[in-house]
Formats: sequence, structure tokens, C-alpha cells
Amino acid sequence: MLSWPYPLVFAHRLGGALAPENTLAGLLIAARQGVRAVECDVKLSADGEPFLLHDDTLQRTTNGSGPARQLTLAQLRELDAGGYFHPAFAGEALPLLEELATLCRVSGITVNLEIKPCPGCEAETGRVVAEAARRLWQGAAVPPLLSSFSAEALQAAGTVAPELPRGLLCVDLPADWPARLEAVGALALHCHHASLTRQRVEDLRAAGYAVMAYTVNDVKEARRLQSWGVDMLCTDRPDRLGELQSGI
Repeated sequence: MLSWPYPLVFAHRLGGALAPENTLAGLLIAARQGVRAVECDVKLSADGEPFLLHDDTLQRTTNGSGPARQLTLAQLRELDAGGYFHPAFAGEALPLLEELATLCRVSGITVNLEIKPCPGCEAETGRVVAEAARRLWQGAAVPPLLSSFSAEALQAAGTVAPELPRGLLCVDLPADWPARLEAVGALALHCHHASLTRQRVEDLRAAGYAVMAYTVNDVKEARRLQSWGVDMLCTDRPDRLGELQSGI
């Protein structure tokens, strides 16, 4: 089994259920909970700048609407990405990847960057995010882990930054997982926790791959997955799973 440098518990979309998703406010709240690793979603603006947002459209988590890909970074930065969650977070901006990197490195927090391309931008997003991650985390003790559901994005990321570890995301474990992981140069498979079994985890780890389970919010389920050998747990409740934190 490869040596895996990442902590066990990752806060989903930076702050999980404790804050507006994919915001620096969420990252700070997670840090106060003792979180040592976070997951977030990165996509590109109309002018090709990497920023944090999960959806392809803006209306669920901001006061904007329509496709995010149609707005420049300056336009995106004018949106309120916190008020939908609670008035106390009103005015929270969509973060730049550079802002995230600065805060993570100052706080000693490790990050899993999910490359979340808008439709038709898979290769471009993978390339730009990987290039930025390489530059922003240069010299970091633990590099960012790049992951994506998009094989095209991961392949592009691997071309420009082959030294950054990559994880393939899937809902269920595909029957041809060895070929899929090899095709994108992944070192890990990130899978929905309900689709994992002890045997599946053992098979993946025996083949030399790390395993992340998402999104795990129940402590009993987290302990079971940990006992099977799951390497990483992505959670909306870092306040509940904090007791399971493992060291690097």
C-alpha cells in the first residue's frame, strides 16, 4: 500500500453543514473545530480564473442566477455567497483559489480540490486548476489532492502537474475500476460510502489505491468504514467526526 499523507477527516465543501458551502467563512469555522483537511469545488470563470463553487448555476448558493461560466471573475466577486445560508454570513464572497491556498497554508490545513468543470470545459479546467495548484502550493509539506468525476479533467491535470496526486470520483464502484484508475493516473478512488463494502475496500487497497468515502455524517458509520481500512472520510459534520481525526 502506498504511503498516504492525508488526514482521515475532510470537511465537505470547506465547512460542511456548519457554514455556507465553498466559502472562506466555512474554512475558518472548520479550522475552529480542529479540522485538518477540507474538500472544495473549483471551476473557471468566463475569463478563465479558478474560483470556488459547486453548481454550474448560481442561484442555489448566491444571489445571482444563470450559468456561472458566463460571468467574469470580477462579476462573480460581486455576488453574495453567504446570505442564502444565514443572514450572519451575508456579503460572503465566492473565494479565489489563491485565497483558499493562502488561508490553508497559513492554517496548516490540507485540501482536496475537486475539479468541477462547467459543461464543455473539462480539459481546460483540469489544466488550469492543476497549474494553479502546483504554483500556489509549491513547497507545501502535503500537496493538494486533485479529484474529479471527469476523467478528461484528471487526464489534463496529470499532463501539466503529474506530481500532484489525483483521485477519481464515482458514485458506485465501477466493475472496470482498475482500468479507469490507471487511465487517469489516479492514486485514490473517492466513492459514495453506501456503495462500499469491506471486500471492495480491501481490494482497492490491495491494488495500491487509497480510498475516500463521501459524505459520511454518522459517527457509527464512520467508525465502520475506518475499520475496513478507508483512508479518508468526507463529511458535512466535522463537529461530530472530529474525534476520529488521524495524524499525518
